[in-house]
Amino acid sequence: MSTNLTPILEQLLQNTTNSKVLGQLMTADATYVSLNFANPELKKVMPWTGTHKGPQALPDVFAAMQRFWKTLDFKVTDTIEQGRRVAFFGSFTYKSIVTGKEITSPFSLLARFEGDKVAYVQFLEDSYGTAGSFKTGGATRFHSDPSGKEVEA
Repeated sequence: MSTNLTPILEQLLQNTTNSKVLGQLMTADATYVSLNFANPELKKVMPWTGTHKGPQALPDVFAAMQRFWKTLDFKVTDTIEQGRRVAFFGSFTYKSIVTGKEITSPFSLLARFEGDKVAYVQFLEDSYGTAGSFKTGGATRFHSDPSGKEVEA
């Protein structure tokens, strides 16, 4: 008999800053990966990125994000449940508290379950775009195309 895990993940997303609820929804050693496993450069701009352990990690991450951005829109457009995994896909719009810049980004979220508790969450977005919502000046040079020239963004 298959368990419907999607509502558990929906409840988790509705309570991202509620430690008590998250403690009931997540395993004690739950892992949360925000955008990357560990990227020191991105962490300078968005300090909540990287790998976090335990149910308390999620409210800490989301509290930090709410200090930096105001969420204007967040919608799940597609859900896939397969065995002990649930994936959400959608988009969000954030507005930087400091710069006032808005960014709309696609996102994907993968959750793995142990029983009826979330054991692993991985959240991905357009991190170049979201970090750009904090940009206040200057340019960065890139050379990605082996047959092309360096570009400045």
